[in-house]
Amino acid sequence: MRRLVHPTITITEPPAGIQVDWNAAVPMRDGTLLRANVFRPEGNARYPVLLCAHPYGKDDLPLHRKTRDGYRVSPQYHLMRCAPLTHSAWTSWESPDPAHWAPRGYVVINADLRGFGTSDGVPSAFSAQEGQDLYDLIEWAAEQPWSSGRVGMLGVSYLALTQWRAAALKPPHLAAICPWEGFTDLYRDFARPGGIRETGFLNVWGITTKRRTRGRVDLHGEVRRRPLRDDWYAACDVDLEAIDVPALVCGSFSDHNLHSRGSFEGFRRIASSQKWLYTHRSPKWQAFYSPEALAAQQRFFDHFLKDIDNGQDRQPRVRLEIREDCSTVAEVRHADDWPLPQTEWRTWHGHASSDISQGQLLDPPATASRTLCLQARGGPISFTHRFESDVDIVGPMILTLTVSLEGGDDFPLIAGVRKFRAGREVTFEGSFGFQGDLVTHGMLLTSHAAEDPARSTPWQPVHSHVDVRTLAQGERVTLRIGMLPSATRFRAGDELRLDIQGHWFQRRNPVTGQFPVGYSTASKGTCLIHLEPHAGLRLCVPTLPPMAASAAPN
Repeated sequence: MRRLVHPTITITEPPAGIQVDWNAAVPMRDGTLLRANVFRPEGNARYPVLLCAHPYGKDDLPLHRKTRDGYRVSPQYHLMRCAPLTHSAWTSWESPDPAHWAPRGYVVINADLRGFGTSDGVPSAFSAQEGQDLYDLIEWAAEQPWSSGRVGMLGVSYLALTQWRAAALKPPHLAAICPWEGFTDLYRDFARPGGIRETGFLNVWGITTKRRTRGRVDLHGEVRRRPLRDDWYAACDVDLEAIDVPALVCGSFSDHNLHSRGSFEGFRRIASSQKWLYTHRSPKWQAFYSPEALAAQQRFFDHFLKDIDNGQDRQPRVRLEIREDCSTVAEVRHADDWPLPQTEWRTWHGHASSDISQGQLLDPPATASRTLCLQARGGPISFTHRFESDVDIVGPMILTLTVSLEGGDDFPLIAGVRKFRAGREVTFEGSFGFQGDLVTHGMLLTSHAAEDPARSTPWQPVHSHVDVRTLAQGERVTLRIGMLPSATRFRAGDELRLDIQGHWFQRRNPVTGQFPVGYSTASKGTCLIHLEPHAGLRLCVPTLPPMAASAAPN
C-alpha cells in the first residue's frame, strides 16, 4: 500500500552547465522528421552520445509537473508500486537521467519514435521501420558538431527493446548498448508464454497505445487474433545472432512476467565477443537508477565510448545476485558464463503420498504408479523437497510431466516453485512492484507440447507454437515446461515446493494482488498427472555447490 499510494521517488533539480536543445528535428531517410531532446555539456567540445528512443513521450517530464510542493512523479510509479529511487526532473519514464550523464561528459538524446510524442509519421510497434529510424537517429547523432562520433544506447524495457532492433542493423557509429531488461521474443516471453495469452499488462499497454495512436497501433488486438506463432510475431522479433556490438545486458529475476526470459536469451544468443550480464532481483527502476548499477553502466560506457582503460575488459562476464528473500541479498558472485559452468544439474522425482494433492520431490525415482487429478479452477497439486544443507539454486529449471485429459481437449498447466522456511512462505520481488512473487514459474498448454529442436537446449525447452495437437481422451503425452531463471539460496531445513495448477497464482487487484498480471486459462475437464517409475514427474534443478563461483565485490 505504501508503494502504491506514496512511492518514495526523489526528484532533483536539473544541474547548471548543461545546454538543452528541446525538440530538435531529426530527418529520416524517407523525409519524416523525428524529434528529440538533446542534453549536452556547455562549450564546443565533442562528447560521446547516449541515446534512447521510445513511445512514452520524451517531454513527459517531472520538469513540466512542478507544483508548490515540489515535482509530481510519473503516474506509472504509483501503478507499478515503485520502490525508492532518485533521478532528476529531466528524466522521462525508464530513460537515462541526463543530470547524471551530461556532467560526466556525455550527450544524452531522448527521442520520440515515429508517430509518438512530437515526432511525425505513422506509428508502429516492434517493427522493421523502428529499426531503420533508430539507425538514422544514431548516424545523425554521430555527425553533429558536439558529437565524438561514438554512440551508445541505454534504457529500460521498451527503451531496451529498441536497442536490440538497432544493434541488429549494425549502424556504423553504434559503439555499445546497455539493454536493461528487454524481452527478445514477443510471443514466448510476453504475449503468449507457453501458448497462454497474457491478458493483464498486455491489455493495459496495448489499449493505452491504441488510444494514443488513434487505433493505428493495436498490439492487444493482434495478439488476441493470433494464437499461434506466425509470420507477424516473427517480424516483431530481432535477429539476435546479428548483434556483435559490445553489450552490458541486465537480466533480472524480478521480472518473470515480462522481460526475464528474453533478457537472458539476449545475452546468450548475441554474437558479441564483449558482452556482460548484470543480474539482480531488486525492484526494476530502483535497480536501474541505483549507485551500483550507474557505476557499472559508466564503467562500461567509459571504456567503449571514451577508450578509458578502467578494467571493463577484464571484468567477469556475469554478475550474479543470489537472494534469500524479498529484501536480503545472500551473496553477489562473479562467473564467466550463463548458465554458470559450475552448475550441478540435479533431478528430483515426484513421489505421491496418502494425501492426493501432496507429494515429495526426492532423488530416487518413484517405485509405484499413481495418477493425480488436476481440476482447471481447483487448488494445486504440490510436491515438496526439504534441504539437508545450504544450497544455491541458480538458473532455469525444467519440469517434465506425463499427462492425459478427461472431459476436454486442452489444458493450461501452470507450475510454480515456492520457498518455505519454518512453515511460512518466503516471497520475492516480482514484476510491476509485486513483493509476493514465487521463486519462479513456467506454463504450457498441453496442445503446444511440440518443441523446436533447433532452439531447445538441454536446460531449456523451446516450444515451436506453430501448430496445435489436441489430445484424444485418455491419450498420454510427455511434455517439458521451462521454468524461468532464478537465483535463490535455500538453507538447511528450508523447503522448496512445486505447485501445479490450471490458473495463475495471484489475484489481479492492485492492493493485494499482482496487478496488472493476468492469463487466459479458461478450460474444461480434468488433467491427469501420471506418476510412474520411469515416466513420472521430474524436476531438473540447477544447483551450485559451496564456492562454486568465486565471491567478488559488487
